[in-house]
Amino acid sequence: MKQRLAVMVGFFVVALALATSTASAHMQAIYHGGTYFGSVVVEPGQVVDGDLTVIFGDATIFGTVDGDLNVIGGNADQRPGSVITGEVNNVGGDVAQTVVPWAPSESPYNPFVPDPRVLWRLSWNLLALLVFLIFPLRTRMVLDRLEGHPGLSVTAGLLGCIAVIPLAVLLAITILLIPLIPLELIFVLAGVFLGTAALALLIGRRLCELLSPATTPSPLLALLVGITLITAAELVPVVGTLVLLFVGLIGLGATMLSFGGDAFAAPVAAPSARAPKSGTTMATG
Repeated sequence: MKQRLAVMVGFFVVALALATSTASAHMQAIYHGGTYFGSVVVEPGQVVDGDLTVIFGDATIFGTVDGDLNVIGGNADQRPGSVITGEVNNVGGDVAQTVVPWAPSESPYNPFVPDPRVLWRLSWNLLALLVFLIFPLRTRMVLDRLEGHPGLSVTAGLLGCIAVIPLAVLLAITILLIPLIPLELIFVLAGVFLGTAALALLIGRRLCELLSPATTPSPLLALLVGITLITAAELVPVVGTLVLLFVGLIGLGATMLSFGGDAFAAPVAAPSARAPKSGTTMATG
């Protein structure tokens, strides 16, 4: 049964990863103006009537756009022979790459080359796997706080993010404590990775138990399934940004609660006392 579960979940993970990579690398072809989320392409010889607005994606133009082209959070790529009768307004894309140099750059449209954003997000979340392998006990403690206090974990993560900058300023004012500022940033990143590993472990375990209630999945298998699902959710336009923020907040908050000792430990249900049996006692022969 365990081998069957592993094969079934492994097939699901591979299929989900391939589908996510294909969907992220694919550009949707459009035939009329309007607002679109994700990368789009105007094919050669095609005429798009009206203004075209693209949000969180690239606009690759081979044909004609009879109106304005507005690209927010991506790049406007005008190929030779393309025609845009209106104005071209581009916010984001290369500008965002200048402000955030470590962010993945937008690549030209090529259906045979995987989107680097998929590899970037997957490699980022796989660091949570490394953290789990190095600190398995701490990850389980974070998982315990996450299961017992999910709302408090989000609140603690939000307060922690707000307190990062004032605490860094306070350390800088003291001068002698300036070396602690990098340690603060390391703690925040470690907390996010620990929380991501715990959340992925929880999601993967719930899914495996749903597929096969009679078996208990191994922590490593559950973690891989959870990381795949979180990565796929983070790649969804607009919603993925919210998922990324939520994972970071709840992960950091649960990690902070794990250092609170037994005060935030999940309550253990006391064993229920059995009611005394009524009636005469049967003699044993």
